[in-house]
Amino acid sequence: MSALKDYKPLRLMAGDEEDLGVISACLQDAVGKLGDMAWLPDERRFVLVVNRFVWECAGERRAGPFVRVRAGLHFDDVKAAQFQHLRTEAKEAVVELLAIRFEAAADGEGVLVLDFAGGGALRLEVESVNAYMSDISEPWRTRAKPIHEE
Repeated sequence: MSALKDYKPLRLMAGDEEDLGVISACLQDAVGKLGDMAWLPDERRFVLVVNRFVWECAGERRAGPFVRVRAGLHFDDVKAAQFQHLRTEAKEAVVELLAIRFEAAADGEGVLVLDFAGGGALRLEVESVNAYMSDISEPWRTRAKPIHEE
Protein backbone atom coordinates (compact mmCIF):
# COMPACT_ATOMS: atom_id res chain seq x y z
CA MET A 1 0.00 0.00 0.00
CA SER A 2 1.05 3.56 -0.63
CA ALA A 3 2.11 5.62 2.36
CA LEU A 4 -0.16 8.43 1.14
CA LYS A 5 -3.15 6.08 0.97
CA ASP A 6 -2.48 4.90 4.54
CA TYR A 7 -2.33 8.45 5.93
CA LYS A 8 -5.13 9.70 8.18
CA PRO A 9 -4.84 13.20 9.73
CA LEU A 10 -4.23 13.29 13.47
CA ARG A 11 -5.90 15.53 16.03
CA LEU A 12 -4.65 14.80 19.52
CA MET A 13 -5.04 16.37 22.92
CA ALA A 14 -3.05 15.74 26.09
CA GLY A 15 -4.27 16.36 29.62
CA ASP A 16 -1.69 14.31 31.48
CA GLU A 17 1.81 12.90 31.19
CA GLU A 18 0.65 9.67 29.55
CA ASP A 19 -1.27 11.54 26.83
CA LEU A 20 1.75 13.78 26.31
CA GLY A 21 3.82 10.66 25.60
CA VAL A 22 1.55 9.86 22.64
CA ILE A 23 1.99 13.34 21.18
CA SER A 24 5.74 13.12 21.79
CA ALA A 25 5.93 9.83 19.88
CA CYS A 26 3.97 11.28 16.95
CA LEU A 27 6.27 14.32 16.80
CA GLN A 28 9.56 12.47 17.17
CA ASP A 29 11.91 13.69 14.44
CA ALA A 30 9.65 16.60 13.46
CA VAL A 31 11.58 19.51 11.98
CA GLY A 32 10.71 23.17 12.13
CA LYS A 33 12.09 26.68 12.08
CA LEU A 34 12.68 28.66 15.25
CA GLY A 35 10.66 31.45 13.61
CA ASP A 36 7.63 29.14 13.56
CA MET A 37 7.51 29.09 17.37
CA ALA A 38 5.94 31.74 19.56
CA TRP A 39 5.03 32.35 23.17
CA LEU A 40 1.84 34.40 23.51
CA PRO A 41 2.02 35.55 27.14
CA ASP A 42 -1.32 37.41 27.10
CA GLU A 43 -3.03 34.19 25.99
CA ARG A 44 -0.80 32.00 28.20
CA ARG A 45 -0.13 29.85 25.14
CA PHE A 46 2.94 28.58 23.31
CA VAL A 47 2.50 27.62 19.64
CA LEU A 48 4.65 25.98 17.00
CA VAL A 49 4.37 24.50 13.54
CA VAL A 50 6.59 21.64 12.37
CA ASN A 51 6.94 19.11 9.57
CA ARG A 52 6.27 15.81 11.27
CA PHE A 53 7.40 12.45 9.98
CA VAL A 54 4.30 10.24 9.79
CA TRP A 55 5.59 7.26 11.74
CA GLU A 56 2.20 5.55 11.69
CA CYS A 57 2.55 5.06 7.91
CA ALA A 58 6.22 4.02 7.92
CA GLY A 59 5.83 0.60 9.50
CA GLU A 60 8.92 -1.55 9.36
CA ARG A 61 9.83 -0.48 5.82
CA ARG A 62 13.41 0.65 5.32
CA ALA A 63 12.86 2.25 1.89
CA GLY A 64 10.48 5.05 0.88
CA PRO A 65 8.40 6.66 -0.09
CA PHE A 66 7.45 7.87 3.36
CA VAL A 67 5.20 10.75 4.39
CA ARG A 68 5.59 14.09 6.17
CA VAL A 69 2.85 16.58 7.03
CA ARG A 70 2.66 20.06 8.61
CA ALA A 71 1.44 19.84 12.17
CA GLY A 72 0.43 22.57 14.57
CA LEU A 73 0.99 22.20 18.29
CA HIS A 74 0.00 24.45 21.14
CA PHE A 75 0.32 24.36 24.88
CA ASP A 76 -2.10 26.26 27.12
CA ASP A 77 -1.76 27.46 30.73
CA VAL A 78 1.86 28.48 30.07
CA LYS A 79 3.29 30.81 32.70
CA ALA A 80 6.80 31.20 31.25
CA ALA A 81 8.90 30.05 28.29
CA GLN A 82 12.67 29.68 28.20
CA PHE A 83 14.85 28.64 25.28
CA GLN A 84 18.07 26.86 26.20
CA HIS A 85 21.01 26.57 23.79
CA LEU A 86 18.85 27.79 20.88
CA ARG A 87 19.57 31.04 19.03
CA THR A 88 16.07 32.51 18.92
CA GLU A 89 17.22 35.44 16.75
CA ALA A 90 18.05 32.90 13.99
CA LYS A 91 14.44 32.65 12.79
CA GLU A 92 15.33 30.48 9.76
CA ALA A 93 17.35 27.98 11.82
CA VAL A 94 15.91 24.48 11.57
CA VAL A 95 15.61 22.33 14.67
CA GLU A 96 14.70 18.66 15.07
CA LEU A 97 12.36 17.70 17.89
CA LEU A 98 13.42 14.56 19.73
CA ALA A 99 10.88 14.34 22.56
CA ILE A 100 8.44 16.19 24.78
CA ARG A 101 8.45 15.39 28.48
CA PHE A 102 6.86 16.66 31.67
CA GLU A 103 8.68 17.39 34.92
CA ALA A 104 5.94 17.41 37.55
CA ALA A 105 5.83 19.78 40.50
CA ALA A 106 3.12 20.33 43.13
CA ASP A 107 -0.60 20.36 42.32
CA GLY A 108 -0.30 19.34 38.66
CA GLU A 109 2.03 22.21 37.82
CA GLY A 110 5.41 21.58 36.31
CA VAL A 111 7.66 22.11 33.32
CA LEU A 112 7.12 20.81 29.81
CA VAL A 113 10.47 20.23 28.12
CA LEU A 114 10.85 19.99 24.37
CA ASP A 115 14.22 18.40 23.65
CA PHE A 116 15.89 19.14 20.32
CA ALA A 117 18.81 17.48 18.53
CA GLY A 118 22.12 19.08 19.36
CA GLY A 119 21.27 19.75 23.00
CA GLY A 120 18.80 22.61 22.64
CA ALA A 121 15.61 22.68 24.69
CA LEU A 122 12.48 24.68 25.24
CA ARG A 123 11.19 24.78 28.83
CA LEU A 124 7.58 25.78 29.41
CA GLU A 125 6.48 26.43 32.97
CA VAL A 126 2.83 25.32 33.06
CA GLU A 127 -0.07 25.12 35.46
CA SER A 128 -1.01 21.73 33.97
CA VAL A 129 -0.48 19.51 30.94
CA ASN A 130 -2.78 21.02 28.34
CA ALA A 131 -1.54 20.31 24.80
CA TYR A 132 -3.16 20.03 21.37
CA MET A 133 -1.66 18.72 18.12
CA SER A 134 -3.30 18.68 14.69
CA ASP A 135 -2.13 17.88 11.20
CA ILE A 136 -2.79 21.04 9.19
CA SER A 137 -1.69 20.30 5.62
CA GLU A 138 -1.94 17.69 2.96
CA PRO A 139 0.80 15.06 3.30
CA TRP A 140 3.73 14.87 0.93
CA ARG A 141 6.13 12.09 0.07
CA THR A 142 9.67 11.95 1.32
CA ARG A 143 12.34 9.34 0.67
CA ALA A 144 14.20 9.76 3.92
CA LYS A 145 13.22 7.97 7.10
CA PRO A 146 14.85 9.22 10.30
CA ILE A 147 17.43 6.75 11.53
CA HIS A 148 18.00 6.06 15.22
CA GLU A 149 20.97 4.25 16.63
CA GLU A 150 19.98 1.37 18.84
